[in-house]
Amino acid sequence: MTEVAEKPASPIDRHLTAFDAVEKDSSIREPSWVLPLRKAGIARFAELGFPTTKMEDWRFTNVAPITKLPFIPAGGGGEVEADALDKFAFSKIEGSRLVFIDGICSTELSHIEPLAEGVIVSNLANELNESPDLIENHLGQYAQDQDNAFEALNTALFSDGAFIHVPAGKVLEQPIRLLFVSTAAEEGATTNVRNLIVAGANSQFTLIESHIAIQDGAYFTNAVSEFKIGENAHVEHIKFQDESKQAFHIAALHAHLERSCNFTSHSIATGGRISRNNLRTNLDGEGVVATLNGLYLTAGKQLADHHMVVDHAKPNCDSHEYFNGILADESRGVFHGRIHVHQIAQKTDAKQTNKNILLSDNATANTKPQLEIYADDVKCTHGATIGQLNDEAIFYLRARGIGVARARNMLMGAFAGEIIDRIACEPAREELDAIVWKRLETDLHLQDA
Repeated sequence: MTEVAEKPASPIDRHLTAFDAVEKDSSIREPSWVLPLRKAGIARFAELGFPTTKMEDWRFTNVAPITKLPFIPAGGGGEVEADALDKFAFSKIEGSRLVFIDGICSTELSHIEPLAEGVIVSNLANELNESPDLIENHLGQYAQDQDNAFEALNTALFSDGAFIHVPAGKVLEQPIRLLFVSTAAEEGATTNVRNLIVAGANSQFTLIESHIAIQDGAYFTNAVSEFKIGENAHVEHIKFQDESKQAFHIAALHAHLERSCNFTSHSIATGGRISRNNLRTNLDGEGVVATLNGLYLTAGKQLADHHMVVDHAKPNCDSHEYFNGILADESRGVFHGRIHVHQIAQKTDAKQTNKNILLSDNATANTKPQLEIYADDVKCTHGATIGQLNDEAIFYLRARGIGVARARNMLMGAFAGEIIDRIACEPAREELDAIVWKRLETDLHLQDA
């Protein structure tokens, strides 16, 4: 009798099996309201399946290499010495630091400074038991992109992440740092990270988020961050994604912005084989100022994608999006931005710009800025450019005794500086500026392009 080979499980089935294991794991201690949230997430993921290039929002980003991964839970079991973290960005910046190893918070490597009354800087898994009522009011309330399968998967399978709560009127002088470290060398090692950040009315703080790898590996990071920014609050968020060049990084940021608040989010992407940041901001009060600012440096066959929707739901709000890309070798940059102005949102002032420098004939930039306007009293602009370094500018510098490689790096440094200079947190700005300059000067792919 001939044996019939067992059909390999599909990518969707593998995640359904992983969810069954989570649901049956008696060691997981969570409030009763979390499981329905998880079940809704896995049901939506099963309904959607992984996106394909036939979908308009994913037309330029093929996630087929991700769907072929075995999706092995990373588990947070990697060992990292404290000294090993000193070589990575922002390690010298003072302030509280939460460290996550393969998606799980490490209390040994984390450090929390004395905090003002009511301020919480902790990990989500812990606070689901310590502050469940506070979290219930926010978790899953803002990340509601019904067409994002990765987001639904995160809701179903998130293991840990940061929970930051800054009550009304509290001002934090030092930045809060979130460091996500991957130790995985195993193909398909997967982490689902969930961050929840709540800023009360008139509060103010800076959040620095970085994703790094101890060693190269084709692992998968699936991260979702929810921000609730209260009335007249000021929050600056800085994200530095510098993961393994073989890794995959899919992330979503959802920000709900209330009256007269000021929210700025910077995305600096240099790592990952495929990286994508889905950015969604809901301007849900008058007088909001929102800025999305980003830089991507890619080489080899990397792909960096930023996809954003800025939703102007109330009048008298300003939004600004600035994204620059430097692309070498056969790498690709994708920018897809949409400004949606509702009919009620009169006096909107919105600007959107994407600029790309191609250092190789084989590098590609796909850019699609959009305006969707239903109000008639607005100032909205958008634009995109794709080009190469200016030969006249290079000649000008060479005529003054500057070598061709140095001249090219100076022009690229100035181009990147347009984005870096918008970072208000001085220590982070100076460190990122140094990192970018060092890579332009030492990365042969960029130098010799």
